[in-house]
Amino acid sequence: MHSMNRNPFKGVITALVTPFTSAGVDETAFAALIERQIAGGVHGVVPVGTTGETSTLSHEEHKRVVSLCVEVVAGRVPVIAGAGSNATDEAIDFVRHARDAGADAALVVTPYYNRPSQAGLYRHYEAINDAVDLPVFVYNVPSRTSVDITNETLVRLARLPNVVGIKDATGDMVRASFQRLTCGDDWIMLSGDDPSALGYMAHGGHGCISVTANVAPAQCASFFNTCMGGDWPAALAAQDKLVRLHKALFLDASPSPTKFALARLGLCGEDARLPITPCADNHHAEILAAMADAGVGP
Repeated sequence: MHSMNRNPFKGVITALVTPFTSAGVDETAFAALIERQIAGGVHGVVPVGTTGETSTLSHEEHKRVVSLCVEVVAGRVPVIAGAGSNATDEAIDFVRHARDAGADAALVVTPYYNRPSQAGLYRHYEAINDAVDLPVFVYNVPSRTSVDITNETLVRLARLPNVVGIKDATGDMVRASFQRLTCGDDWIMLSGDDPSALGYMAHGGHGCISVTANVAPAQCASFFNTCMGGDWPAALAAQDKLVRLHKALFLDASPSPTKFALARLGLCGEDARLPITPCADNHHAEILAAMADAGVGP
């Protein structure tokens, strides 16, 4: 495993939206969104995560979006491909495709709905580790999956050569401190929760897989550079400008508020796939005000 001083997965890593037209994925808008992210200075991107509406993409679309993302990024920043499923064989297939497409890592959510035990969670990631030679991040988001992977299980997973770190969307800072003490120096800790990422970084995190960076890439990149530089007073000031936007982007089912914001910036359409509906009108004013606070405007 790579040592932390050469860790390529750090800073702000954008959980990219997948823009749609009535015909399917809007590949032109998707490529332009990626270019804007890289121009803004983000440190990496995640295609087809939760924010990329992975649950309503066909397998063919999912793989196409990963391939297109790798192609457009062209090695400029790391690509961590969403590759989760609640069927282990299906997750392996997505991770294998991510590797073949040239992604730098895969993001594999804990299996949702079928609620595996800790032993089942361990064996899920062990099977992926054994099947495909690609760095894997465990994604823990109990609010969506109804299952919570424990630090004890993560300690076991951290010993597997391909399981390199976590995306932690619990907002629980104490876990981060214990993972630093128990999972080893090579364990990469990424937050999955924009509002608490400042605290997560202060607790020893290395970065964040961010929804807000879709809308405010330059502002988020600057914030994480400040955190990584250890200037906490400046980071707090930057957080104060961003926190309203972090919250506003979850006023309706994600990613509809983010797509509304991007549509107002002229970057893609608002279309989401059912059961996600376009952002409700009564949230528009708050999202626009939060964008203004963050220094993002049409």
